[in-house]
Amino acid sequence: MVATQERTLTAWQDQVRSRVQIAGSGPPLVFFHGAFGLRWDPFLDALAERFTVYAPEHPGTTPGEPDAVRPLENLWDLVLYYYELFDQLGLRAPAVVGHSFGGMVAAEVAATAPERVSRLVLIAPIGLWRDDVPVKNWMTMLPTDLAKVAFAEPDGPLAQQMLAPPADPEAAVDAQIQMTWALACTGKFVWPIPDKGLKKRLHRISAPTLLIWGRQDGLVSPMYAQEFAARIPNARVELIDGAAHLPHLEQMATVARLIRDFLAG
Repeated sequence: MVATQERTLTAWQDQVRSRVQIAGSGPPLVFFHGAFGLRWDPFLDALAERFTVYAPEHPGTTPGEPDAVRPLENLWDLVLYYYELFDQLGLRAPAVVGHSFGGMVAAEVAATAPERVSRLVLIAPIGLWRDDVPVKNWMTMLPTDLAKVAFAEPDGPLAQQMLAPPADPEAAVDAQIQMTWALACTGKFVWPIPDKGLKKRLHRISAPTLLIWGRQDGLVSPMYAQEFAARIPNARVELIDGAAHLPHLEQMATVARLIRDFLAG
């Protein structure tokens, strides 16, 4: 990210640490990344042209260091953790953007405390979201263990592409895009979709909401986006052509423009 600051903050009963990348100027925006790691710098740079972007790591997800922080006990703790993080960063009611698992986090934050989120953008939200599943069971997984959960063939080429991405950041993003397209075509991705618990809470979201979905997303059908949006009082869906599960990387200029226009009101 251009002119990035980094802060390591402690929240949730002073026991959980998170690294936060900060860049840009303008109104505050918080970005929750998906389950594949924080490799979104080009996209965040595009947002940082208009906003001050805060990009926290999910606690307990330091690559290769599952015991580096105290794992949270459950997913509700994760929501409370982010409220505390907002307070430490001085964020009263920022815009929130979330992708994949980060989209589920963003939706739950907005549904649980609607006054804490001014506008909400959900990019292909997907993930296991049950309050009885300990976060430490998968939020702190080593990449090899994550591959066993996420891929029908954990030793196959798709999993290996996630486990050993290219060192060059731009090439890593390209590899990730290729991987999601391959997954969409083969149908071999087995990550669970959200349970009905969150769906029953979506009506609590009061912030204007934009759902962005790749029209070719084979991980979760775009029809799911329409069902998801129908449960939020003030939501609309944008389907992006030529994009699967990573529309903000596959069609970055289009998605960044949509988000900037939406957040500008």
